[in-house]
Amino acid sequence: MMKSGLTIQELAAEILRQKDSKEDYIVSTRRLQMEPSGTDVVLRVLDENAGDRIEPLDIGPNAHRQIGTHLSIPVKYYEKMREENPELLTVNVNSWFERSDSQRMLRVMDGKARAFLSNRYLRLDHLQIAEAVLPIIGEIPDARFESCQITEDRMYIKVVNPRLQQEVVPGDIVQAGVIISNSEVGLGSVNIQPLVYRLVCSNGMVVNDAATRRNHVGRINSADENFLLYSAETLAADDHAFMLKIQDTVRAAVDETNFSRVVGMMQEAATAKMNTANVPEVVRLASRDFGITDEEHPGVLQHLIEGKDLTLYGLANAVTRYSQDVASYDRATDLESIGYNILSMPAKRWNTINQMAA
Repeated sequence: MMKSGLTIQELAAEILRQKDSKEDYIVSTRRLQMEPSGTDVVLRVLDENAGDRIEPLDIGPNAHRQIGTHLSIPVKYYEKMREENPELLTVNVNSWFERSDSQRMLRVMDGKARAFLSNRYLRLDHLQIAEAVLPIIGEIPDARFESCQITEDRMYIKVVNPRLQQEVVPGDIVQAGVIISNSEVGLGSVNIQPLVYRLVCSNGMVVNDAATRRNHVGRINSADENFLLYSAETLAADDHAFMLKIQDTVRAAVDETNFSRVVGMMQEAATAKMNTANVPEVVRLASRDFGITDEEHPGVLQHLIEGKDLTLYGLANAVTRYSQDVASYDRATDLESIGYNILSMPAKRWNTINQMAA
């Protein structure tokens, strides 16, 4: 199974639940105060009389990272203070909040600060993306929602078109698909990429060389105008055009020509033999080159050996198969991309890895 998540119905219910529990605020950093609370810290949003404008907020991991980055506090030091001396963290943060005096967008959900962003950040929420893409997916006959999820960082919709399929090697059938992902918390905008789904072990591989990206730059929101931003605020005309562009990109992602090209790469990789003198070392070197951690690569090696296919194709499949074992859905999806990066590496690089492993 591809990393299992929510059904499309569960995803829709969660998007709607979140819509009603989300608020966005534009605040001056001078009106923000971090305070110790138990063993952690909370964020207060103050009015001109230093009273609370809203209930003090818990701070999500993402918002912590963004506060640290905005105030130029190194990540390791920020986390050390948070774990070992929260009071010191609040002194640091509050002092720099006072000095930086900038307007920020604070995205809140379920009483938690989930993002601390530029006041120019253009909000493209999961609901808007779902409303744009689901009708397009509905146009694909027999389209199957293979896996969906909403994590703290992103929403994912992975769809397979079973009518578009080819055989890589006898008995190994792959189908074309598409992955749509979106972040509401500043971790990159909407991303639409082709997906190749392998029936024999239900793995997905994300084809990440044809991505559509759009940076979030919207109009400037100032705290003088609006403290609470209304999510019902209508999208500007250019955003309507952008939604049409997203729809076109989804249609194009499940494209026969592109799918055939990737299948061709898979067939080529199936003939790219591995140096069997030292298989663990090949896996270690490829892992190091492609961002697979030291904790992860033994799992990849295990799937490679179980799969009995000591080729470049076998290695790429071992990576996407391993993605099903990791706890984080975000990381699992990264590994589905890394599998494709390995599959599509130039022959010269594959030869070098095999020579170094000898």
